[in-house]
This record gives sequence, C-alpha cells and structure tokens, in this order.
Amino acid sequence: MFNLLHTHIPDPILISLGPINIFWYGIFIVSGILAAILIIIKLADYHKVSKNTIIDFIFYLILGGIIGARIYHILLELPFYLKQPLSMLKFWQGGLAIHGALIAGIAILIIMARKYKLNFWILGAIFTPGLAIGQAIGRWGNYFNQELFGKPTDLIWGIPIEPTNRAMAYFNNQFFHPTFLYESLGNLLIFTILIYINYLIIKKNKPVELVLLVYLLSYSILRFTLEFIRIDATPLLLGLRLPQIISLIIIIAVLCWWYFKIYQKPTLAKTNP
Repeated sequence: MFNLLHTHIPDPILISLGPINIFWYGIFIVSGILAAILIIIKLADYHKVSKNTIIDFIFYLILGGIIGARIYHILLELPFYLKQPLSMLKFWQGGLAIHGALIAGIAILIIMARKYKLNFWILGAIFTPGLAIGQAIGRWGNYFNQELFGKPTDLIWGIPIEPTNRAMAYFNNQFFHPTFLYESLGNLLIFTILIYINYLIIKKNKPVELVLLVYLLSYSILRFTLEFIRIDATPLLLGLRLPQIISLIIIIAVLCWWYFKIYQKPTLAKTNP
C-alpha cells in the first residue's frame, strides 16, 4: 500500500457520464455514512432504543452535520467563497470541516433528546462510534482530491502532489505527509475503543457518558497533533492553528466535566453521607 501511495497520483473523478462527474470524494463520504448507519442501528439494539427513532435522528444528523461542516469550512475560507459564491454549494468537491459537523451534531442530539425524552448520553454512545468509522472512511476522499496533505517528507509513504495543488512555499517539493491516512488510522483506533467502551457499558454497567467524552478527548488530541504537520490555510492565534485552538478548548472542557461530574461525586458522597 505504501508503494502505491508513494507513486500514484489519483484522479478525483471516478466516472464521467457526459456532463455528470462522480467524484471519489463523494463515494467515500457516502460509504462512510452507510458504514456509520449500520453501526448506529446495531448499537441502538444493544441500548434498547427504537430503530424508528434512531432513523429519524440519522436523517437530521446527516443533513445537519453536512450543513454544519460546510458552513464552518466556508467561514474558514470566506475571502475565497465571497469571490466565488457558487462554489459554496459544491461540497462534493471537498470542504467539510469536522468541527462544524460536531457542533451541529451535538446541538441536534440535545434538541432531539429533549423532543423524544431520551437520555442524551445514551444517544451519544450510539452515534459516536458511527461518527468515528465514518471519519475513518471519509478521510480517503481527501487523498483523491489531493487536499489537506501535510508538510514535505522523504518517508516511503509520502504522497506525490501535483504542482497545481501545492502551496507556493512548497512548490519545489514532490512528496508530502498523507495526513488523511494518519487521521483515518487514528479514527479507526478510536472507533475500536468506543465499541469496547459500549461493551463495558452494556455488560459491566460502566458510565454511559464515557463514549462521547472519550471520543471528544481522543479525537481532539489526534487533531491537535496532526495540525503541526498540516499546511492548508487556516487562521492562526498565538502561534496555533484554529483547529488546534478548538481542539484545546474541547480537551479542557472534557477534562473539567470529567473531574467535576465523575471524580468529585464519590468524594461528596463520602463527606456528606
């Protein structure tokens, strides 16, 4: 696989049917969504949540997630989209930001949990593994679009990037870090961990909050780390890229919640019998 990555320059278009182009990016996004749906429905059975209710959730989460991811991406590159407003609609050519999808997804889960009178954390345990596997598959779309690659590298798994897709600062470099691969493998590991935590919740009665919290923490650490080698344009603050700032905020929020809601409770119970 590494030799193929190192030598092959992908075509972003899978099939052309006259004026209609089917992009690899769209194929991987749809494949990721389908894989996520299968996992979500299976977990809903284990957590004893109605499939019909879950299907309603899936529709709104997919739609809201794509819209949120697209809006977030557009805001990050607003000057470009103000010059080419029609490009805002061409999400199949790339440009979906996971932090936008996360914000939209959590908001939708909160609203729907209240509407259906369901436990928000149980819904998080059901949907979060699906999100992780969807990300693991969907990231391969970036490879075919030759986007979101990392800094130049001489490693055997470095990927060739066409000159038209390189930043001017790296125009004379040929091989770059396949950050899509790093994130895909990281998300696959996170997915495996989340499935195991679901098992512990169902069989060992572990706190259901763990699934969503572990996902937010582990993905934020993964993303914060990968941003050091990514070179795509993004706002900077205090020497850090915007996704790193967002990831740090999430990490701090999760750790604070974990401390005050989980580790403080036993102490309070012992001191106030």
